[in-house]
Order: sequence, then structure tokens, then C-alpha cells
Amino acid sequence: MIPEQLQAETQEIARRYKDMLRASYRSLSDDDKVFIRKAFDLALDAHKDQRRKSGEPYIYHPIAVAQIVAEEIGLGATSISCALLHDVVEDTDYTLEDMEKYFGEKCAKIIDGLTKIAVLNNQELSIQSENFKKLLLTLSEDVRVILIKIADRLHNMRTLESMPPEKQMKIASETIFIYAPLAHRMGLYNIKSELEDLSLKYTNPEDYYEIEKKLKDSEEERKKYIDNFANTISKKLDEEGLSYEIKGRAKSIHSINRKMKSQNVGFEEVFDKFAIRVIYKSDRKNEKFVAWKIYSLITDVYTPNPARLRDWITQPKSTGYESLHITVMGPEGKWIEVQIRSERMDEIAEKGIAAHYKYKENYKVEDSKVDEWIAQVREVIENQKNTNTSEFIDSFKLNLYTKEIFVFTPKGDVMSLPKGSSPLDFAYAIHTNVGDTCLGAKINGKLYPLSHELKSGDQIEIINSQNQKPKPDWLDYVKTGRAKSKIKASLNAEKRAMAEEGKEILERKLRHLRLSLDENMVNELQAFFNEKNSQDLFFHVQNGIISNQDLKKFAEKKSGVTSFLSRFRPKTVKKEDFKVNTSNLDEVVFGDEEKKIDYTLATCCNPIPGDAVFGFITVNRGIKVHKKNCPNAIELRANYSYRILEAKWIDSSHREYKASINIKGIDRKGLVNDITEYLSKNKNVDLKKISIQSDAGIFNGDLDLIVAHKNQLESILAKIRNIEGVNKVKRLQD
Repeated sequence: MIPEQLQAETQEIARRYKDMLRASYRSLSDDDKVFIRKAFDLALDAHKDQRRKSGEPYIYHPIAVAQIVAEEIGLGATSISCALLHDVVEDTDYTLEDMEKYFGEKCAKIIDGLTKIAVLNNQELSIQSENFKKLLLTLSEDVRVILIKIADRLHNMRTLESMPPEKQMKIASETIFIYAPLAHRMGLYNIKSELEDLSLKYTNPEDYYEIEKKLKDSEEERKKYIDNFANTISKKLDEEGLSYEIKGRAKSIHSINRKMKSQNVGFEEVFDKFAIRVIYKSDRKNEKFVAWKIYSLITDVYTPNPARLRDWITQPKSTGYESLHITVMGPEGKWIEVQIRSERMDEIAEKGIAAHYKYKENYKVEDSKVDEWIAQVREVIENQKNTNTSEFIDSFKLNLYTKEIFVFTPKGDVMSLPKGSSPLDFAYAIHTNVGDTCLGAKINGKLYPLSHELKSGDQIEIINSQNQKPKPDWLDYVKTGRAKSKIKASLNAEKRAMAEEGKEILERKLRHLRLSLDENMVNELQAFFNEKNSQDLFFHVQNGIISNQDLKKFAEKKSGVTSFLSRFRPKTVKKEDFKVNTSNLDEVVFGDEEKKIDYTLATCCNPIPGDAVFGFITVNRGIKVHKKNCPNAIELRANYSYRILEAKWIDSSHREYKASINIKGIDRKGLVNDITEYLSKNKNVDLKKISIQSDAGIFNGDLDLIVAHKNQLESILAKIRNIEGVNKVKRLQD
């Protein structure tokens, strides 16, 4: 590198470092600045010979992460320093001992939590899932590890364009699967929205750029509308002498896309594409009073929708979020969401947990919902440290989503639970023993089954019996990670006791067959009976699933040479498990070398020729081919990236595939006949199934067609759209 370039880079590094310090959300003391400078100097030296994929000096990344931590999350000097150092131990010769020596035990622990684990040589577990598990376990030590990790992921997503396409897809899938929900749960709503948008940009670029363009095209019109709405409200608020600020913002691209998909509507039909925020000044004592006063003033002008009132001030979310949300009918007959919150509430909504702890220090907040949630999560984590990785993450994700209901104890105390919770979730939230011995529940004075879904406002009384104990089907009724982990712990304890008994039974039965139970014998039995582990083997002997007759067959096979060889052969595949492709036409090929391998088409998304697809190696059902925008694609890529195969269709003109479509419109005489007549005239289309409903003049029909490829299907959809009365035609994913 020539001296001029080197000097320019040195100046740019210094500029970025100063910008980061200036952007700090907290006021930094001289001692803080010295501590941060020490961390920066070490990171600069450690990364001096490293560059990012984009060609930039590597130190740009730690500085950017530190700036997100300082400005957008709002953490202090310790966290800023750890953000600067977060890759030092992993990527350079510095050790954790060095970190402790130079920066103290607290910093060393956070950096240890941030240091990525080495690649696991275990094909049964997703490497990335194991990283997630490591990440989540740090919650039981220091919540700042999670916050810095979120900042690290945000900067990686902002600079993802320099990565190859397969890496982009993998990282974006991981982000939407775990990091965006984590940011949401930490109260970082702006970061959560940006992570979701950036993930959509790489996992479904067509939808992303289409919505982005429509938002840009309507930006000027939207700004005029918001200004008009805000001016009307301002007059009312000014008359009352209130100090406030009104902001308008578009909803995130991901949020709009989700509504379009869930409601099956176009961009123009999503009615709340933007929200207005009224942020007012108030002392802590009068915050609630002022919020409802502003509500009253707004609803004097605009009619509210009572079904969409959300009072998160009286009953804050478990993330600490407080705000009053109302939806009113604005000018031109458009619904608008208005969020009313104080400056303190807005700061907590923007900065999440960091602001929560700041206000906790100032106001001595006791019994905080945020602290309560972290304590619950830590308990779930501690109970599940040794569980299967995918189960661990599934359980944790139950704690990430915060659509909540509020229910009452018999004494009138309020408890928050996830939407969809059952009386069992309520019982386990009170105490493990209350859950384990739960026999039934009275809800609002009436007896209901344990599977009943609770609603906000319900008052619940749990009926207990010491003779009761958890049952396997309870896992189908519960929503909370705490309840699931407690039920599993109880069931596992019972299963372990039964497995011990089963081991003794197996030893006796094998002795009769002149075989002895040792480690090699256990492995052979597991392979023969296709058991996951020895505990399952012993358990199935105890409960009779593995019978005497089955054990005799094993003994007979063991004595023959064929049985010895069979253990080393691949498992026999049933015809229905795989669709073998003998033709060179109309098939999916895998990898850069376009290899032809047996596969089946996934029924969750029904890919047809022309769809962008990928292959997924299942445990015992071969390769499944999914559409790239399959509802399950994100989870598969995030959890099992090492089992993903790049794939594509070749020659899609001579085979037939099933496609399901939905048609909606205004019912009229002859409409069904027009649709079926068009399809029957098209010789290349085979109508396999039709289901029609008409309700109050609205037509709704589902059709199953056999088509040759995607272009043909799109042509059919376009023709049906032009039939009189048809309002909407959409391809369905099963």
C-alpha cells in the first residue's frame, strides 16, 4: 500500500473513532475515555494486518459495533470497550488472560461470552445452533453480552453486500430466526425493524425492493397527509399548553410484507402503512394523566377504533415498553395508528434495556418486568443446559415473542402471559409444585380443561391434587418456556427411573438368549431397533414396545453373517419415501457441478419448475427440495446450514406438477362456469380439485391444477384475473 493510502486510512480510522465517542448516548467521564482509548489502541494493534471481505481495514468493524453500542443501544464505557475488543481473542494472538490483565475481570467475562466457539465436529447438530445456545447461555451471566452481539450482527447485516450469495442467505436467515426476536425482546425496536428489513432484502429481494419502491413513490403524498393530520392535532394540544413533539414514520418493509402475506392483500390495501407518534414532556407523577388527556383531545377530532386501543401504560409489556396506542379514522377515510408516550417512555422504546436500567437508577423502580423476564429466562436456561440444542432454542424462542395477555390470580394480582397460554402456564408461573400437581382450573368461576386458552381479563383459580403428576400431553397445552422445561424435567425423571428398570429387565432377557449386556451389545441393539440412545432402548423394553419376540429376532440375526453386514449398509428405503428421477428432463440438480441425486418435493411449499429452490438433507427421508421463500426456509437455513444444498431446475417443459390456487371475487351467475370453461379449453392444464364457497355475495374458491412449469401457471393466473367478477387470484403454499 502506498504511503498516501496508508495515511488516508489512518485519518479515516481516527475520524470514525472520534465520531463514535461523540455519538455516545451516555456522558463519558475522563476516566471512561481513557479506558475506551486503551481498548481502541489494543484493538487497532491486534487487527492491524487484517482486512474485511470488502477490502476495508478490519478495525472499521469493531469501531462501528462500538458506535451502535454507544449511540443506538446506549450502553456505557465498559460495553463500548468490549465492543471494540469483541473479535480480538477469536482472531488474534491475544488471550482472555490478557483481557483480564489489561481491562479487568468484568470486561474479560463479557469478551469471553462474545468469543465465538470453534467449529464443532458433529454432523448431528447445527454448528450455528450450537453458537446460538452458547450465546443464550451468556444471558445467565451478563445481559450486555447479548446486546453487544446484537450490535455486531446489525453491522454485519449492514455490510452484507460484500459476501457471496450463499453466505448472504445463511446470515440473513440466522438473523431473522434469532437476532431480530432477541432485539425485540431486549426492547430495541428500531434495531429489530432494521434487522428484519435487511434480512428480507436477502431472503426475498423481490418483495423487499417492490415494497421499498412503492414506499418511496408514495413518500411525498404520505408526508403531506401526516403534516395535515399533525397540524389539526397540534391546534388542540397547543390550546391546552402541552409541551410535545409529533413524529410520523412509515412502517417497516418487513412489517408491511408480513401484513400483505397474512391478510392476503396488496400493498395498497394495507391500511396502516405509517404511524404517528406524540411524544410529550411530563414529570413521572403525571405521565399517565397527560397521556389520557392527549387521547381525549385527539378523539375529540378523530373517531377512534375501540377494538384497536392498546394501553401499555397502565400495564407495560414485559420488555418494559410503555405507550398508549390508538387507531383513529383520519382525513380521506384512512385509519391511522397514533402512539402517545412521554419522553421517558420514548427513550425506553428506542434504547430498550439500557434506558430501562438508567431510569431504574434514577427512580428506584422495584419489581421491574424486565428483571422478572430475565430471571425467568435464566431459570429456563439453567434447567435446559444439557438438553438437545434444537429443543433448547425452540424453548427459548417461546420467551422471545411478546404478544401478551393479562390475567388475574384469585386475590386480584395481575400476571402477564404469552398469548395462547393455558391454565398450566399460569400454574407453573406461580410455582413448579402448583404446576406439577395441577388437576384443573376454574376460570371466572367456571371449570375448564387444562387445554383451555386463556384470555385477557380472566381470573384463574388452580385446583391441585397431590396424586396428580405431569403427563406427556401437557406439552401440547403449554406456551411458556418455563412450563415446558418443568414438565420435561418431571417426565425425564420418571423416564429415567423406568429406563433403569428396563435395563435390568433387558439383562435378564438377554441371559435367557445366552447374550450378555455390555457397551457393544447396547450399541448393536440401538442400531437394530433404530433407537436414538440407550435410555430410549431401556425405556422401550420396560414398557413392552420392544417385546420378547423382537429380542429373539435380534438374537437370530446376530448369529448370521447377513445381520453383521446389514449394520454397515445404508437403511433400506421404501418406494414411497423417495421419488427416483430416471429422466434427464424436468428435474432438480444440485451444486455447482449440477449433480443428479434422488429427491422428493417438499409438501410444505410444493415447488414447481421455474421456482428458485434449494435442497435439504433430512435425517431419514433423503433430500427434500424446498422453494427459497418456503415458510420453513428461514428456520432450516438458520439451524441446519450444513445440510443445505444449492439447487436449481433444469429443462422444465415435459413434466407435470401440482399447484393450488385461491380465487376471490364478487359472486355472479355463471362465474364458476367461466372459470372451469377456460381451464377445460386449455389442453395443457388438468383440473384435479375444485372447492367453491359463496357468502353474502362474496365468492371464494380453491383449485388444484396440474401444470408443466411456473410460466404456464402465471399465464393461467393472469387469464383468470381478467374474468369478470374475479378480484384476486393467488397461488397457495400448503
